[in-house]
Amino acid sequence: MTKPNQPTAKPPEQVYTLLVELGVSDDLPKGATGAGLLLYAPGVDEASAVRDAVAVLKQADVKPLDVTSYGTLAERQAAGDQIPPEEQELMARALAENAVIVAQKTWFTDEADEDD
Repeated sequence: MTKPNQPTAKPPEQVYTLLVELGVSDDLPKGATGAGLLLYAPGVDEASAVRDAVAVLKQADVKPLDVTSYGTLAERQAAGDQIPPEEQELMARALAENAVIVAQKTWFTDEADEDD
C-alpha cells in the first residue's frame, strides 16, 4: 500500500544576526570608504537568512561585499554572548514581521580616530 505524499513540515524560522560589509557607493556620507550593517534576518536556516537579507539590500540599491553570520539567539547565548533585552526585542520583531531589521550602521573612513 502506497502512502499519499504528505507535505514535509517546514522547519520553523529563526532569526540570525548578520554583519554586512558595504563598499563605496553614492549613498554613503562624504569621506566614507564603506560601511557595516548589523542586521537581524529571519530564515529557516542560515543560508536562507543570508540570501533574503542580501536580496532586500540589493532592492534598496545597496551592494553587499561580505556577510558574516553570528548565528541565532540560542547559538549566541550558548557561545556566552550577553544579549540585551533591546536586541532580543529587535530579533522578535524581525521574526514576527518576517522582516530584515537593521539594528546598527557604522561608516568606515580612512581617517584615524583622534584621542585628544
